Amino acid sequence: MTPAVIIITILCYVALLTTVAAVSARGADNRGFFVGARRSQWWMAMVAMVGAAFSGVTYVSVPGMVATSGWSYMQMAMGFVVGYFVIAFLLVPLFYRMGLVSIYGYLAQRFGAHTHRTGAWLFFISKLLGAAVRLYVICAALQPMLFEPLGVPFAVNCLLTVLLVWGYTFRGGVQSLIWTDMLKTVTLVASIALAVWAVADGLDLTASEAVAVVRESDMSQLFFFDDARDGRYFFKQFFAAIFLVVAMTGLDQDMMQRTLSCRDMRGAQKNMMLASVLQTAVIFALLVLGVLLYEFAAQRGIALSGSTDEMFPRVASAQEMPLVVGILFVLGLVASTYSAAGSSMTALTTSFTIDLLHGDERADERSLARLRKWVHVAMAVAMAVVVLAVHYLSNSNVIDVVYTLGSYSYGPILGLFCFGIFTRRTLRERAVVAVVVAAPALCLLLQRNSERWFGGYTLGYEVMILNALLTFVGLWAISRKPTSNNRA
Repeated sequence: MTPAVIIITILCYVALLTTVAAVSARGADNRGFFVGARRSQWWMAMVAMVGAAFSGVTYVSVPGMVATSGWSYMQMAMGFVVGYFVIAFLLVPLFYRMGLVSIYGYLAQRFGAHTHRTGAWLFFISKLLGAAVRLYVICAALQPMLFEPLGVPFAVNCLLTVLLVWGYTFRGGVQSLIWTDMLKTVTLVASIALAVWAVADGLDLTASEAVAVVRESDMSQLFFFDDARDGRYFFKQFFAAIFLVVAMTGLDQDMMQRTLSCRDMRGAQKNMMLASVLQTAVIFALLVLGVLLYEFAAQRGIALSGSTDEMFPRVASAQEMPLVVGILFVLGLVASTYSAAGSSMTALTTSFTIDLLHGDERADERSLARLRKWVHVAMAVAMAVVVLAVHYLSNSNVIDVVYTLGSYSYGPILGLFCFGIFTRRTLRERAVVAVVVAAPALCLLLQRNSERWFGGYTLGYEVMILNALLTFVGLWAISRKPTSNNRA
């Protein structure tokens, strides 16, 4: 692919994205920015949720992982569906009953201001780092394909990308994100489906022949029941996925903004349940695409080395591959990454304004808008700084640390919410910080030594469950029986 083709592809998508954002942001106020004025149709939020669940990391990594993990990711997808039903029937009614703008407002009403701020800071740190890494993926992918041939340094690449994301979320917030995420979902799904068709056509396979190739491939193993010590073991992945999606979707301001924008609770529940089914279908399509891409590389002699994350971009942009596949790859990557970055920037703005700066959504419209806009600018600057830091310090260990921090921080959040929902006890709030720091620290110690201490057992995704459990136990230890003025 030439830089000209990449630029034209990106500009066409950005032009369409900007138009949709501008139209949908008309008349947007603070309530529209934070929760879409609670007037989104449930099916709109559902389509938006599908695209929001997939970042550029997922888009690039899932096809590549079939070489080492087969289709084990589908085991997690099954757990995701169960987790979405838990969110729909446990968390959604709670959040709607309380009329929350930021879901971390629950912690304030249940426990108090100190716990509220602790939960908000956990979300803020993990989301900022996670969003920056996701944005780094597209910057890193486009740098050698587009910017290096043009002599443009990475810093300019980063600033242009962040400026674009800031620009289309600046006015409308969630009100714009619902519409732009719908566009991104359609673009992402279409790019994956067309890429599957184009790769199969490049292999001269009919539909039935392509199905046979995928079914007979050694990379298509779906279930892993043989070894409980294996990170791919079914029950480890299935049950861990339930807790992961409850924590990282149901207790994530970014993901729940779309659901809270629905007109009523019933619509929000339908959004969650159907979105889980559609997301599973997209994961399935990505795994199919991965098998076909490896088959294409093997037949055409395309050398693959290094990380499996490099497989999709390398094969898609190879000279032997039809040009349309490279265009679809760029389109899908841009759509998935801008979706994640844009929604993250809006969620960070919402949480920081409402939770950490105590901006009252009922305050004077003009003063709250001024505060929100300055925070939005600050979030864009912070994201750009982190992206540049990841780039200039980057190696696999740095990125792994960022992802680990992001996943570990949701365990204490899950523990906090579970303690609030399933007990009536009050907390000695000054000790909450110690608990939410100690729990992930102990989990990290156990994970790094699990093979040596537990007879070769690898502590994998289930560390989320352990993290939340330790937080729950720690909170119980610093709690006391409810009194007549208990906030619950």
